[in-house]
Formats: sequence, C-alpha cells, structure tokens
Amino acid sequence: MVVLSPLSLFTSNQLVPSNMFLREQARTVMQQNKWQPCSSAISKPTLQSGFCRRELLLFGLSAPVLVVLPSSGSLAEEDLKMATFVDEINSCSYLYPVELQSKKVIFKWVESRKPERYSSAAPLSPDARLRIVSERVDIVDNLIISISIGPPNSKIIKSLDKRTWTAKDVADSVLADKSALRVTSSQRMAESSVLDAHSGEIAGEPYWYYEYLVRKAPTKTAEESNNYRHYVASTTERDGYLYSINASTLNKQWNIVGPILQKTIASFHLLPPTENYVPPYKDPWRFW
Repeated sequence: MVVLSPLSLFTSNQLVPSNMFLREQARTVMQQNKWQPCSSAISKPTLQSGFCRRELLLFGLSAPVLVVLPSSGSLAEEDLKMATFVDEINSCSYLYPVELQSKKVIFKWVESRKPERYSSAAPLSPDARLRIVSERVDIVDNLIISISIGPPNSKIIKSLDKRTWTAKDVADSVLADKSALRVTSSQRMAESSVLDAHSGEIAGEPYWYYEYLVRKAPTKTAEESNNYRHYVASTTERDGYLYSINASTLNKQWNIVGPILQKTIASFHLLPPTENYVPPYKDPWRFW
C-alpha cells in the first residue's frame, strides 16, 4: 500500500538539456555535512523487468535527462515536495521527492516492484539472503530507491548485541550480500567503496547510515566502467533481519540530486507492526 501526502502538482515538466547540466554541475556545491535521521513521528511529508533492463538503468546507459536544484547548492524546504511511502507488509516508511516547485519539475517515478513479503522477493545475490522487497525508479532522472531485507552476515557481524555494531560493519555486511554475480563476499565488497558511515537513533532504536560507490560494470565480462553509481543508505534491525533502504544516481549527477536522496534516506524508519505485517522468518519456503 502506498500513501501519498496531499500534493498540488504542476502540470508541466521543465527538464534541463544535458548540455546545461555541465554548467549547473560546475557551480553546484555538494553539502559535506552528514545527514541526520528524522524522527519516527514525521509531521511533514518533507524494472521487475529482467536483469538487463535494471542493470542498464543502474549504470546509466539510458542517457538520462537531469533536473536542476537551486544554483546556490542548498535545497530550500519549501522548494521540494515529498510524498510518503508506506509498506504495511514489511512495516516501514520513507519520503520520496515528487516535485521541485521553483523549477516546475515533477519526478517520473514508476513502482517497479510493489511491496511483497521477504520469502517471495527478488534476491540480490545467488545465496538469496538479501532480497529487494520494494523498489521505485525514475528512468528520466536515473534515480532508484529500493528496500531490501536480509540477515546479518555472520562473517562480519559476530555479536548478537546490535548496539555494539558499528556503521561500517553494518555497511560491509549489507554490501557483502549485494551482488548479482557468483563471487565471494570479499569480492562483492570490493565492487563497492564506502565513503562514509555513521549511526543514529530513531525512537530509541539504532540506525546505521552510509554512503558508497559501486564501481564495476553490470556484467562480469564487461570492462570496468568509469561511470559509477553513487548510493546513500540506511539500515536498521528487527526480528534478527536487517532492513535497508538504498537510494542512488549516477556519480556525475550526485552534486545535483544527492541532497534530495539524503533526505529520503534520513526519513526511513520502521513502523509498529499491524495485522498486515509479515515477518521475514514467516513461511520462508513460500515463493508466492
């Protein structure tokens, strides 16, 4: 189920040609401050196609058209409209951008994977430990937001006390299980480079935040790509499983859309379970 906050959307969509992006990017300064977790009480709403199509989008082979943020590099709260996504099956929620009012830009989101239970979700690696339970993409602006669930990697996280876990260990645990290639955990981690990792709390529960680059090309035989994807992510734990949100775009457009994705990551939080909640450990054999 997706709940959208009331929005008054523009009817036109003003996009920027790719030749203007270089000029905007040169004068856009990325904010270096770490993003902060949002409170669990949010008062203001601030392709399951095959491997080929999704990976083409991941590595930017779709020739995206870019949006423009304010030239000062800062993002005014009143300029960005966000909607609320609620997943009752997995009991989690986040905000995602829908409109930049000053530029009359509307994000073209497609819900490529509707929320589903862990047991029937698409695996991110051959061992099927980490699985995508929901995903939305904006093909025009080359943005992806996904929720994944999986158990901690016991080779990296050895303690059962989650309050002793470091953000770097949590990031390494998630990234070690995130690969479409049949490689070892250490090789999967080598595909990614963690740029930052820190922790916070929401409603007394620890959340781990991290930023990373994915460096390799989408296929094992292809040459390594210089067109990296830039990710921000947040992970928390419930019922012995890690719940993670990942938001990404092409590295070359990070200075423009990075601050927006950071707002999405900071808003991610678990919800109190309802009767619709299906814990990951329930019916692990069920694939429908």
